Amino acid sequence: MLRALVLKLTQARWFQRLATGRLGWVVASRFVAGEHLDDAIRVAKTLDGQKISTILCHLGENVTAPEHATDAVAHYLRALERIRIEPFLDLGISVKLTQLGLDFSKELCIANMERLLEAASDAGTLVMIDIESSAYVDRTVAVFHELRTRHERVGLALQTYLRRTPRDVDALPPGSVIRLVKGAYLEPPEVAFTTRREVDTAFAQLTATLLSRGHVVHVATHDPQLLDGTVAYVERRGLPWTQVEFQMLLGVRRDLQKRLADGGYPVRVYVPYGTEWYPYLTRRMAERPANMWFFASNLVRFGR
Repeated sequence: MLRALVLKLTQARWFQRLATGRLGWVVASRFVAGEHLDDAIRVAKTLDGQKISTILCHLGENVTAPEHATDAVAHYLRALERIRIEPFLDLGISVKLTQLGLDFSKELCIANMERLLEAASDAGTLVMIDIESSAYVDRTVAVFHELRTRHERVGLALQTYLRRTPRDVDALPPGSVIRLVKGAYLEPPEVAFTTRREVDTAFAQLTATLLSRGHVVHVATHDPQLLDGTVAYVERRGLPWTQVEFQMLLGVRRDLQKRLADGGYPVRVYVPYGTEWYPYLTRRMAERPANMWFFASNLVRFGR
């Protein structure tokens, strides 16, 4: 219910005008590195000094023409080249398939992903596929499965609030790299769990299932109970920490990021950048009411 209210508010034109104006960017810059690749690399270097790795995401989705998908590929190729020549930084990239042409055809999207995966192999890094709303999950999972037959350096995000996700986990190829997230899109109750307890229970169960089957799991949450539960499970089972990584969002629960990194656990921060930052910001506000409060209260403070 709260997520629906927040998403409805952020879609209002008056709120969009306020949020995307000068004052809005002052606040949003906590969660978004900037508009350019150089901004993201600068943030990655700062995080590296804190023993935290980075995954870069050039914001944008649902491109409206095939040539825009080509532009997105060109940008990511430049990013992968930067990663190749920054050997002391642990960097990866994360992409949305609708940014790469999935709305036009699966074939176009796969061809674009193939180019990125070849460059990622040269750079020695991983390309993670972001998961989008439920309308795209079937096609996204199918693209991942096809690419995985030819490429090792590709991973997939899965959402624990979707009722279908256990079936998707059962169908994964051996040794998959999976980013597990709670989910931030507004979905009907027949598609997604509606209570925090259900989502958290699914998250813990799916984490254990993935780890027990030998998959590499990127535990992407800011929930201390789920984080501590994962640490306890890994240590109880004697699993290698190369099989697990904690992922968090830029600007969110920096105290937890520091605590885990200082404790010697593998931590990676999702660093978004680009001009298309508003849809990303609305999902972060819907995901955690604290983010909405931070954004609104600081708009008032900076606007005085």
